[in-house]
Amino acid sequence: MKKLLFLLITLLPLQLVANEKVLSFTANPSIKNGKTVVLIAGDEEYRTEESMPMLAKILSQHHGFDTKVIFSWDPTKTYIDPNHQDGLIGLEELNHADLMIIGTRFRKLDEVQLKPLSDYVKSGKPIIGIRTATHAFRGNGKLTDSIKLGEFGLKVLGEKWVSHHGKHKGQGARGVLEQENSKHPILNNVKDLFAPSDVYGVKHLTKDDQILMRGAVTETLDPSSKNIEGDKNNPMMALAWLHPYQAEGKKGLSFCTTAGASVDLVDESLRRLIVNAAYFLTKQSVPEKANVEYVDPFYPSFYGFIRTPDYWKKQNQTTSIYKLGKVNSMIDPPGTPEWNFRPILKK
Repeated sequence: MKKLLFLLITLLPLQLVANEKVLSFTANPSIKNGKTVVLIAGDEEYRTEESMPMLAKILSQHHGFDTKVIFSWDPTKTYIDPNHQDGLIGLEELNHADLMIIGTRFRKLDEVQLKPLSDYVKSGKPIIGIRTATHAFRGNGKLTDSIKLGEFGLKVLGEKWVSHHGKHKGQGARGVLEQENSKHPILNNVKDLFAPSDVYGVKHLTKDDQILMRGAVTETLDPSSKNIEGDKNNPMMALAWLHPYQAEGKKGLSFCTTAGASVDLVDESLRRLIVNAAYFLTKQSVPEKANVEYVDPFYPSFYGFIRTPDYWKKQNQTTSIYKLGKVNSMIDPPGTPEWNFRPILKK
């Protein structure tokens, strides 16, 4: 008994630290659906530290999900640092999740971090991957007996990193419905989708995957720009699909879209696509027109790497800046093209 008490006392501070690092939103009590969604940020380029809290607010306040957001933290665990590939804190929240939404890029996990992710995948529970989730992790550690950690994208979502099919920061992506699946409930009121992140190359999907939308490469980053002509859009790359996966004998289903930069999510249809997928994958009726209005104003920064030394240390971000009622706005990274198709916070 004394040993057990000592162990509990020893572990309690660690648990409290982990909880402080996880952003939590309780479901709107009038529409609570009993489901918990864990959203995992952590990429150097596409600003999931901005987009995941915004999506978590929408899911919790408009759609009744309890939501948890996991971030990548610096080595000292004092501020959010998307550039620290070892820094995910809070993956144990997956132990109580009904759905995982992930947008990480080349994260590394030790055995302690890996276990809850491994258990989640082995359970066959549903997963939504956005943008760099196709290359969410790196390493040869075992996710399951048959899947290495670095194979998460290919074997769990259906695709790995292939290429930039469009010109990065020069050509956008226009969503084009796959006609044979255009009546799928995930596509309810999803139309005129435009993402300023370019189209990714996709070449590993099989007949078992259900393509819902393809991405047309556009001439420019202007949402009104035309689809380019020629071989680049013939055929168009898959932009959103459902993928059946299997681990340890359990069958699961994932949804993936290669759109998902924070500025992509200015597009109402992209937000609705993800919300609709959350309903569908948790076996609930998908609304005809899901409410995807921002809960708090959203001012996304443009995508791009930030390699300025001590940049994230100086920002000193913690979960507190993303709580309900908070508004955050970051500067655009170096090399950002002019893109005036988003709300800008005037300071």
